Amino acid sequence: MRLSWFAKSRNHKPPSAATFRSEIIADILVPERAEDVRFFSRKVIHPGRVRRFSNQDLRESLLAAFYLLVAASMPIRWWASICDRMSRLRLKRHMRKQFPGYAAATRAVLGGSIDARKLFEALLAARHRRRLQLAAHLAGFRWAPTIRLEGREGLQAALLRGHGAIVWCDQFTSQTIFGKRALHEAGIEAHQVSVNSHGISESMFGLRFLNPPLVKVENRYLKSRIVFERDDAYQVTIRIQKILKRNGVVLMTNTIHAGSTFTEVAIGQSGWTHLASAPANFAARGKAALFAMSTFETVPFGEYRAVISPELLPAEAETGRDGAKDMVRQARYILLKRDRLLEALKLFPEQMLIWSSSRRLTEASDHITTGDDTGS
Repeated sequence: MRLSWFAKSRNHKPPSAATFRSEIIADILVPERAEDVRFFSRKVIHPGRVRRFSNQDLRESLLAAFYLLVAASMPIRWWASICDRMSRLRLKRHMRKQFPGYAAATRAVLGGSIDARKLFEALLAARHRRRLQLAAHLAGFRWAPTIRLEGREGLQAALLRGHGAIVWCDQFTSQTIFGKRALHEAGIEAHQVSVNSHGISESMFGLRFLNPPLVKVENRYLKSRIVFERDDAYQVTIRIQKILKRNGVVLMTNTIHAGSTFTEVAIGQSGWTHLASAPANFAARGKAALFAMSTFETVPFGEYRAVISPELLPAEAETGRDGAKDMVRQARYILLKRDRLLEALKLFPEQMLIWSSSRRLTEASDHITTGDDTGS
């Protein structure tokens, strides 16, 4: 069932950015959970243009140079405190522009009793540690943190069935590098689905100079990277299907802006979160196993914990033919993923990069809150 479109997406982006129209595709009820999942499509209204340079590029360039210097010359025991101090340089501006939406979203999910300001300040510090993580990998410094991978056995058991596996990754601050590194060091060769603009900046300068170092570091721990633009969806689908047929492991990040569809589902006490639909779609249409993955920094610059969930196994849908699109089955996968995300958020909420709105997308213009969609 297709319902009429309701509104244009309003992300408060600069005029050069692409604009989209969000359209409700369907509301799918999952009977045994007594919950519904809302499916959306995103259609380009105006493709926008790529900026040559932005204020963010200058700031990120200076920070990159600074953290390279820190990684090359400062003792590791100082790194965390340096990041804490750097995170406070623009605190007033962040509090004015980003904190209100962040506080509303986190309280809606985790409850009104949480200290939203404390979480927000911890997130700002975690973002700076994320920059220093990259710099340390680039500098070639002999830094050997402890990296623990949990849930490896379940993934390997699924691969014994011979149909491949999809690992659906959450956007915690350490996922970008350490999630991939944890899999690589455990002997799991993974293929990352990624957008062309993945990285730090979407300007021409950023695509040319700021993003490649991050991509280069990530690629050390990947078997391949599947890069696509919105118009390449069919070719990317074919590539992913071939990898899964060869019993490969495909990493997909919960990036709702990369594809043409996404979903909305309730989370926590009164919040709403937006999840990509592509991982659930691939799992529902084929035989590949689906897992959720979250990576946490448990000791700053000292210990990282990558957690692969047990296999997401929804109840069988009553309708649908083999290989056909089954939205009820997809909705069941979405709810299972939501459950795992909520568990992870309760453990390390201050490390989550992307929070959705405290209100439904159809009721609010601030449906995407503070954070950069840079996890793939």
